[in-house]
Amino acid sequence: MPGQQEWLVLTKLPGVGSARLAEIAAAAPDWPAGWLARLPHQAATMLRHWLDHPGRSPLTEALEADRAWLMAAPGRHLLHPGHPAWPTLLEQIGDPPPLLWGVGDLAALEPPGLAIVGTRRPTRDGLANAARFGRELASRDWCVVSGLALGIDGAAQQAAIEAGGRSVAVLGCGADVIYPPRHGRLYHQLLDHGGLVLSEYSPGTPARSGFFPRRNRIVTGMSLGVLVVEAAEKSGSLVSARLAMEQNREVFALPGSINNPQARGCLQLIRQGAVLVRDVDDILEELSHWAAAVVPMVASQAPDTEGGSVADPLLRWLSDSPSPLDALVNLTGLSVPDCQRRLLELELEGRAAQAPGGWVRLPETA
Repeated sequence: MPGQQEWLVLTKLPGVGSARLAEIAAAAPDWPAGWLARLPHQAATMLRHWLDHPGRSPLTEALEADRAWLMAAPGRHLLHPGHPAWPTLLEQIGDPPPLLWGVGDLAALEPPGLAIVGTRRPTRDGLANAARFGRELASRDWCVVSGLALGIDGAAQQAAIEAGGRSVAVLGCGADVIYPPRHGRLYHQLLDHGGLVLSEYSPGTPARSGFFPRRNRIVTGMSLGVLVVEAAEKSGSLVSARLAMEQNREVFALPGSINNPQARGCLQLIRQGAVLVRDVDDILEELSHWAAAVVPMVASQAPDTEGGSVADPLLRWLSDSPSPLDALVNLTGLSVPDCQRRLLELELEGRAAQAPGGWVRLPETA
């Protein structure tokens, strides 16, 4: 598996996009021979030159600039497949980003996330509803994922932060670029309160219109579902909803008045099969297997028999409510094989067991 530097190099090769890199990575070829065999000729030639003569490669200068940015300040990150904090849900989508640049606290990726999206020109009710759902999700230990956009997105993220929760913003520009500029205060609030800003575009990249549709696939792809609060009939939020459906994510929509143009997109989604929601409980009921893994989280912090907190990264997410394997993979950041192996070890130790619907934690014996 390529490491951080190798992934950086791969993203700079000519004629190789994220879809091609994802296709090759899925085959898990040996590094570097297997990758060289699968890359287009020009890209393979450039990679071989860097491997054999890094000091003479035209890629080296760009790599050094990237490393300098990462080292220049705390809280800067470069995530890639295989990184402990890589959002494992992205492995389920057809066109995952090869890298994610980050600014902020990676702990924001630990709770499960729900995307909240909507129009940039919301009604007063739309803003209130976005804030209500953002606040309530934060109080239930869920992370609000969105794009820091004006309107619904920003209102939901602002409310989640003010409620003491975490939020992840995915941008259509560099993670160090504040866009839209009017959300400069929200950008800094998010970072000051344990949030995280992510982007697949390298630092300093300005916002471009073509970047936002691609940004949306990450917002929905790293979330368990997407809630559309308000959207017109021709809205970017409906693109996010379509992406979510293609990614097998649950789509939720708030109903609105038939006389409100900003509600027509949501009404259309409901007709197409989106789940009509009235409150957060409607969402958590639909995602009940995830809610079961999240709600007992606070209780799982109880002291163990030695008087300390539960240190095992998997055991602390188990409770007497069954947690499915995919939920545990997402919550812990472990790979599927590592998670299965650790669950087997816990079962042999008498600390966990399989039950209908997932895995449960067994009571400690004296």
